[in-house]
Amino acid sequence: MPITAGITFTQAWTTANVLNTKFELDNQIAKGIKAEFLTDFVPSSKDVAVKGNLVFKQPNFHARAFCDFMRGPSANIDAVFGRDGFLAGGEAGYDVQKAAITRYSLAVGYAVPTYSATVSATNDMNVFSAAYYHKVNSEVEAGAKATWDAKGSNNVGLEVAGKYRLDPTSFAKAKVNDRGIACLAYNVLLRSGVTFGVGVSLDTQKLNESAHKVGTHFEFSG
Repeated sequence: MPITAGITFTQAWTTANVLNTKFELDNQIAKGIKAEFLTDFVPSSKDVAVKGNLVFKQPNFHARAFCDFMRGPSANIDAVFGRDGFLAGGEAGYDVQKAAITRYSLAVGYAVPTYSATVSATNDMNVFSAAYYHKVNSEVEAGAKATWDAKGSNNVGLEVAGKYRLDPTSFAKAKVNDRGIACLAYNVLLRSGVTFGVGVSLDTQKLNESAHKVGTHFEFSG
């Protein structure tokens, strides 16, 4: 329920007997800042959850902070900066009670309408990955990804994928990785709001075994 421009108060009682309360301030503290204060109350157990979120948006910068005041307290922060197609970002978790950083990651990339490339270091800078995507034309898209876990094996995980638009209503996708897992998928728009898809995953190293998967799905949209 809007109280005034940029200030909203919302309460809801869920079917799980939880009272949710949210108070929002949009562009009230400063331009580009949105603050949220959320509480969850369970009458049967008297459990209370209290959280706060802060989002800061500018044309070339976007940062978020998510705080849990009842667990830890803890905070998760992420930020990304972009300019002329170049992107750089990071995220970190912090436990206030332990006064310790619980996790952190970094990533850099470059993106234009027809292709993009990224390099990231996640899982406390232990898992490194590089990815490349290229939109060849209106019908063909291709991508590749390499991953290395510094704490795992010395093997580099590789994935190569492609997408081909057969006509305005259907497309096919394929992906294969270094472990010999090949995936194929086909999607078609049957009519407005109804999409049908079928996919298969094959373990090319175990073709004579029951290690393969087949699935279908329907997607409905209004």
